[in-house]
Amino acid sequence: MSFLQQLAATLTSWALLSSVATVPAQQLTTHSIQLTGGKILELSLPPNFTINVAIEGLHRVRFMAMSPDNRIFVTDMHDLSDNTLGAVYILNGWNKTTGTFAKITPYLKHLRNPNNIAFYSEAAHDGHPAQSWLYLPLTDRLLRYRYNAGDNAPSSPPEVLAHYPDYGLNYKYGGWHLTRTVAFATLHGKTRLYVTVGSSCNACQEKEDVRATLTVMDPDGSHQAIVARGLRNAVGMEFIPSIDNGALFATNMGADHLGNHAPEDTFFELDSSTRPITAGANYGWPTCYFEGGVPHEDQLISNPKATDKVVPAPPAGPAPAQFDCGKIPPAYTTFAAHSSPLGLKYFASDNAALANTFLVALHGASHVEIGTGYRVVRFTPADHKPQDFITGFLVNGKVKGRPCGILRTGPDAFLLTDDLDGAIYYIHAK
Repeated sequence: MSFLQQLAATLTSWALLSSVATVPAQQLTTHSIQLTGGKILELSLPPNFTINVAIEGLHRVRFMAMSPDNRIFVTDMHDLSDNTLGAVYILNGWNKTTGTFAKITPYLKHLRNPNNIAFYSEAAHDGHPAQSWLYLPLTDRLLRYRYNAGDNAPSSPPEVLAHYPDYGLNYKYGGWHLTRTVAFATLHGKTRLYVTVGSSCNACQEKEDVRATLTVMDPDGSHQAIVARGLRNAVGMEFIPSIDNGALFATNMGADHLGNHAPEDTFFELDSSTRPITAGANYGWPTCYFEGGVPHEDQLISNPKATDKVVPAPPAGPAPAQFDCGKIPPAYTTFAAHSSPLGLKYFASDNAALANTFLVALHGASHVEIGTGYRVVRFTPADHKPQDFITGFLVNGKVKGRPCGILRTGPDAFLLTDDLDGAIYYIHAK
């Protein structure tokens, strides 16, 4: 069987397994959560799990990471604007009995839209001592700071590893997607840093080569290369050593001009030891989209005269390059249109309620009336079928919260950020 035949077979099988519409869990139990100020959320979870507020008082709290000395760091983008008010905080004083943190310690402030962070530790080599690093992607550049155990602030200025398009929300093309995401993965005999950069528009021929791509580089920023294109907005990314001998996964958002029910948002296995990324990999944007778990050609982009629907005008310049949608790597699973998948986490532990389970935070449709997302879903590598795990963030057309980042803290325990309420929840098995 040829490579293309194998790819087609895999795509078909995954498409049959995946579920576009979120499948409700058989039973969820409602928990009443009260925030400071009196706001109450009625969040529903499986009956063998419970939830409480671990800490609040943050702003647009995003993603979390565990440092080499086992402290939890979290990013905060402050608000929805293109600003320099973002911060990185340390969550201190964990109380396992109450499931709460005692305080928040600022580590870095005055940052431009910090979305996530990653840590990397290198062994002593060539006369250099062992060193840990904190990697911080901002809208316009990628930084790394030397990290020492117990640090409450960087001990030295950052190194600049890469520069990214510097415009924000008011850019004439639309200025979309201010976030960049980083993740380390050990694949093909090397540990390297992967970076995603979102598109500048809904559907256009990009002016900057790095837009809508996946880039890889060595930990020191050397040997940078674009390894995949066509990822419109891959905000969540995670390396999972226990799947396919090591696999890098990402969530990705579809375009916004095909109505309320298309395209599906996607979840991809970008690179792995078993399914290595192919040369020139392309995930289709802007000329292809997913529906029914499989890719389709976007006629509104490739052939606008074939329909009477109106497409938002792309920026001046050449039309989007055509691409064979049959060459797109298969989606691992898909989510309902405009669900906006962000953070993901995999639980590999045996003999646990969450064993062999993916959790994905669906941030929710930007137009509330669409109603998709606003929940946390679960699925397994065996079934690829998202099911509700936490609901209650959207009630009767009113947004109560927006789930974002997930950090595993135990076999059946995790933290979940809510970037609408500036809160972090602790969820664990009873």
